[in-house]
Amino acid sequence: MVEVKILSGTNSSYLAEKIADYYGNPLCDVKMNRFSDGEMQPVINESVRGAYVFFIQSTFPPAENLMELLLLIDAAKRASAGYVTAVIPYFGYARQDRKDQPRVPISAKLIANLLEAAGANRIMTMDFHADQIQGFFDIPVDHLKSEAIYIPYLQEQAMDNIIFASPDVGGVKRARSYSKHFRTELVICDKYREKANQIAGMTVIGNVEGRDVILVDDMVDTAGTLCRAADIIMEKGATSVRAICTHPILSGKAYENVENSALTELIVCDTIPLKQSSPKIKVLSTAKLFARAIRNTHEHRSISALFVD
Repeated sequence: MVEVKILSGTNSSYLAEKIADYYGNPLCDVKMNRFSDGEMQPVINESVRGAYVFFIQSTFPPAENLMELLLLIDAAKRASAGYVTAVIPYFGYARQDRKDQPRVPISAKLIANLLEAAGANRIMTMDFHADQIQGFFDIPVDHLKSEAIYIPYLQEQAMDNIIFASPDVGGVKRARSYSKHFRTELVICDKYREKANQIAGMTVIGNVEGRDVILVDDMVDTAGTLCRAADIIMEKGATSVRAICTHPILSGKAYENVENSALTELIVCDTIPLKQSSPKIKVLSTAKLFARAIRNTHEHRSISALFVD
């Protein structure tokens, strides 16, 4: 069988090391040289000729890490790698997936074009902000779901009075998958924004009185929406409010917002490293899931077998 090579970008090594450990292969030796003006020159210090190469790199902050990933892919293709997969646990610019006002880019499509132009044969990621981004690619996309991590964790908590909530209308489909699995009801928090990251108003649709509520979202940025939703849900008579969010961007006053909110716990994945610790934030690792997905890809087995029904 063709050899597997797992490589890491500079800022994703914390996760790549765990993935490689679960897979059973050491990380490939990569050196990142920099010119005096800041330009990057990645050097792969071992042969990748004919190999299945998996580059692990989230795009946070997007510009620097994305450029590094593109250069690494180009280096591997020029070194005659057999098949290149870009493993992007957090896919940046995914919030810009459509033209929602005049004279703005569709950035997610541009990033897809860049990855294909660099030479990627396949993309592996987790929880796109919008599922339709898969259609921006003309190469295979393995879209892993964090449900495979969160559902077993929630089952271990043995909460009997659980109910799931979406912090906005756009996340209803995501929250509904949990409510269907646990055979419980769904609550929606309908919000109105006057501008980005600022909420003008919010209404809770559904009964949360006496329930243990779990808010479901794909990412948490400033945590303003999440914390506002948690506070309003508690005002409506909920027993407790937790949140599960795959990508912990946590910018601005996010940590302060979380700690001062009604949230009992914020559970996130390690697709993005935390900038600081918080007693309210718990991190679950994606490493085992990505390692299994890499093995299934290499062995031409189903990726959907990794999803929770």
